[in-house]
Amino acid sequence: MTSPHSSESHPVEKPKKKGGCLKWGAIILGIIIVIAIISSLAGGGDDDKGTSDTSNEQNAAQQESPAEDNEQQPAEEQNDEQDVPKEYKNALKKAETYAKYQHMSQTGIYNQLTSEFESFSPEAAQYAIDNVEADWNQNALEKAKDYFEMQAMSPDAVYDQLTSEFEGFTPEQAQYAVDNLNQ
Repeated sequence: MTSPHSSESHPVEKPKKKGGCLKWGAIILGIIIVIAIISSLAGGGDDDKGTSDTSNEQNAAQQESPAEDNEQQPAEEQNDEQDVPKEYKNALKKAETYAKYQHMSQTGIYNQLTSEFESFSPEAAQYAIDNVEADWNQNALEKAKDYFEMQAMSPDAVYDQLTSEFEGFTPEQAQYAVDNLNQ
């Protein structure tokens, strides 16, 4: 008869979970997006100053006549919008969010959309990149300011970071950003 205390016990190793970095990366990205949206809603943007009256008037005009907007669009454009798959439209919405709030590059947005986190098809991601409206130089400048001011990086280090595989800005966009850091 063996007692439970007499037998040798070996600690049971738990299998390591895979994807921990991806999970934490997704959590951090989610937090950043939430903070960006909250700060945007709180009126933290400088570009809204002095234009609220105009944008309020435009919003009111758009709300009064939504049917007119559809009538003003050429029939071809209306058909094109109806023919776009929902996945493509969703990818475009995500791309607009990443461009506006995260100031990401085209390459960065494409990579994010096709990542395991977002899982859009390459075709949907490419549609989004082709149709998102963004000022890529301005996005590069906003990212550069973050690196320069918040992380105390040198202009050369900022350039290198912007053109890295992670950020994906073009050399021209990165140079524009570095040249305009002090403005």
